Amino acid sequence: MCGIVGYAGPQRASELLFAGLRTLEYRGYDSAGVATAAANGSISIQKRAGKLDNLQMALPLLPTDAIAGIAHTRWATHGEASDANAHPHSDESGGIALVHNGIIENFSELKRELEAAGHHFSSTTDTEVLVHLIESAYQGDLRAAIFAVLPRLRGQWAIAVMHKDEPGRIVAARKEAPLVIGIGDGEQFVASDPIAIAAHTRRIVFLRDGEVADLTKSGAQLFAADGSEVPLRIEEVTTSASTNEKGEYTHFMQKEMAEQPQSLRAAMLGRVTDGTVRIEELDAISANIAGIRSIEFVACGSAYNASLAAAALAERLFGIPARSSVASEFRYDPPALGPTTLVIAISQSGETADTLGAVRAARNASAPVIAIVNSEGSTLTRSADAVVLLRAGVEVSVAATKSFTSQALTALLIVLDLARRAGHLSASDAAGWSKELLEIPEMASSALTASEGMRAIAARFYGSEGFMFTSRGEGFATALEGALKLKELSYLHAEGIPAGEMKHGPISLLGPKHPVVAVVLNSHTLQKLVSNLMEARARLSPVIAVVSGVDEAGEFADETIMIPAARPEIAALIASIPLQRFAYEMALCAGASVDQPKNLAKSVTVE
Repeated sequence: MCGIVGYAGPQRASELLFAGLRTLEYRGYDSAGVATAAANGSISIQKRAGKLDNLQMALPLLPTDAIAGIAHTRWATHGEASDANAHPHSDESGGIALVHNGIIENFSELKRELEAAGHHFSSTTDTEVLVHLIESAYQGDLRAAIFAVLPRLRGQWAIAVMHKDEPGRIVAARKEAPLVIGIGDGEQFVASDPIAIAAHTRRIVFLRDGEVADLTKSGAQLFAADGSEVPLRIEEVTTSASTNEKGEYTHFMQKEMAEQPQSLRAAMLGRVTDGTVRIEELDAISANIAGIRSIEFVACGSAYNASLAAAALAERLFGIPARSSVASEFRYDPPALGPTTLVIAISQSGETADTLGAVRAARNASAPVIAIVNSEGSTLTRSADAVVLLRAGVEVSVAATKSFTSQALTALLIVLDLARRAGHLSASDAAGWSKELLEIPEMASSALTASEGMRAIAARFYGSEGFMFTSRGEGFATALEGALKLKELSYLHAEGIPAGEMKHGPISLLGPKHPVVAVVLNSHTLQKLVSNLMEARARLSPVIAVVSGVDEAGEFADETIMIPAARPEIAALIASIPLQRFAYEMALCAGASVDQPKNLAKSVTVE
């Protein structure tokens, strides 16, 4: 989580760094800070708890003649959100400034050692031990001090460091946390994400695990973990910094929900034609497809929910075991893996720590890996055998909307193409699928229009004790996602369960103050689902239903949102759109921060 940006060059550092933090605020917004270094070596730090606006008021306190600087926006792990725990951190003399993304797992033992040696700490973070370790190791060369300290650490880190005795120099390092450097003309940059520096350079170097970068305004050097210099791997990226404009919309989430017809169309461009599904990027693993004996989807959060329907379809088409696993469990207790197990990893950012850990486990077992990811150039794209980009565009709001539907769609496309290549999907079946897939953008537009009804429904049911989201079959994944969205945005308790499980305990919650939100699709389990909803109504629970291809919904629902009829896998994807709107409207009722819900961050780069 957390966002880092650094700069060495002639521009006014504090303003450039703060602008970079604005683009990185999705990574954390518990606190933020900036450190600048003057030509005489003096380091000035301003940091504030809370949103970036609090820090902005302190920027005039920083000197205007800085020649370098580092900045940070925090998602708290160790230590509460406070001014003292905000980054950058400094040593007792004020000679070092450091920002950090990650977790130092052995910080307690290192802190005890440092305190015994006379060091005094001013925060309760794990990060501050890094500053004191570097202070102890420093003998006139910042890079050498960092190389001396890194082997002592356990955990993850992306760091950027300055020292008063080396004005204008920034040394950065990474292990299992994203970090890039940007190459400019007479100026150099470091950041957690290229978007933070895209307004200044498109020439990016993606640091690999263990590497250390050494920056001054005149150039950059890159070093491997053993200290040897390695060539700069400069790539031209197309990331745009202009995506943080809401335009006519009040919130980014509102804008991103409305963009779903376009993002879904983009996901299919060149991949779905009027007759078949073919993803060129899968050519890279075509030799592995015939030998596949099991399929494992790994993901976290919304991405996990997006994988469920695709896994069920894969098992049905291939006739082999296919399942979805939460990556944080998979990485520490993986199934039997090998060259005949296909692993499909899904992550919007491509930097999700648990998903990357699961991929490392797969690669160590020689399992082929497909990545479904939105961020080109991210760590996940560099760890997979084949990469299928979502093409959803930058998603600023923390709650996944267009990325979720694009993930669900792209996962279905991959399964269909793999099945076609393996001979498990006939030409006529592929043609039938493609015809309906191409209708998805129009279906999404219809669902957005129908979702307007959620405003009144939210107003009616705000104040309920809790919500039970339910469905059967393909709709269950959508129910899980709907419950997650409501929890994320409105801070109300919501639970997603299979409808058949209600009577095995959860039904005890039901009553007039505990509505049921149902995803009702025209599938072979429809009548069973309707019976479960009637059981809920018999307990006086109101039923809110998102319905596809089913008439007379009034028999089992108190409130109904109708979406276009489609085969269950597609209808389930489309049904998520009204549930996004329900969560959005409930957040407005709660007066919650829609784009930046409390305690959350967009990119989860720590365990």
